Amino acid sequence: MLTDLQARAAQAIVNVFETGTPQGDYGRVTLLAGDTGHLTYGRSQTTLASGNLYLLVKAYCAAAGAEYAEELAGYLARLADCDLSLDQNTSLRRLLRDAGRDPVMQAVQDGFFDRVYWAPAAQAAAALGIDLALGVGVVYDSFIHGAWPTMRDRTAARHGDVAALGAAAWVGRYVEERRDWLANHPNPLLNNTVYRMDGFRSLMAENRWDLAPPFTVRGVVIDEWSLTARPTPRADDRAPRLLRLAAPYLEGDDVRALQQALKAAGYGVAVDGVYGPGTEAAVRALQAALGLGVDGIVGQATRTALGL
Repeated sequence: MLTDLQARAAQAIVNVFETGTPQGDYGRVTLLAGDTGHLTYGRSQTTLASGNLYLLVKAYCAAAGAEYAEELAGYLARLADCDLSLDQNTSLRRLLRDAGRDPVMQAVQDGFFDRVYWAPAAQAAAALGIDLALGVGVVYDSFIHGAWPTMRDRTAARHGDVAALGAAAWVGRYVEERRDWLANHPNPLLNNTVYRMDGFRSLMAENRWDLAPPFTVRGVVIDEWSLTARPTPRADDRAPRLLRLAAPYLEGDDVRALQQALKAAGYGVAVDGVYGPGTEAAVRALQAALGLGVDGIVGQATRTALGL
């Protein structure tokens, strides 16, 4: 169980990787040629292609006192459809930058990134037996940057599990495996992100497993002030798509895997690979039972709850 300061420190490391500041840049809009996430936004750079940008803007538009809610609401349908033409929409990009200065947007982002990325990452780390603050930060970085299940399974297959190696040794091997994977990935954008693993390497070499401030990441000092004050792109490898009720209905192996997980959890649903009203009803029931946001949309938090 991490202290609040340790959790903030772990998040600050990833904020430095994403936007260059420990607090994160709430209005940061990024678009890199070849980035499979397409338009990315906010403190921890959530993406258009994953559907999470839609969920974030939707939450902001529903928040009381949101200054730019009316204008951004006009983009919700296109964001929900992951309309990639929005990459070049200068009006949307301006609105997102302006909204980043709104304290309501900052609060929504804090809650959103905690719910969608931090909480599932902390749960995944705990499930493996990783209780070191730096180790949890490594897992969180992979939830933000992408491909956690792939690298977790690769590390376990090649080196053994946490129980056999110990948390520190396993995390060290994970960082080396992920660095090699990033350095040799066919997407050159990922090759450029090995600095993330190098940052973790340096912290491990300094024995900063408890993340007690102050410490330095990529030349940025993370101290108690930076962790309590408010104010590079995500390269997501094969990010799972957002599953929801749509017209026409979404179909595929990912829907089938969702239905199988729902059925195993005791929710009666046909396993036919089609996301229809019955599947949506089962998702809503699961979300209500677990205290998640009940919207029938399967994003990272719901996937994690189902072990997907």
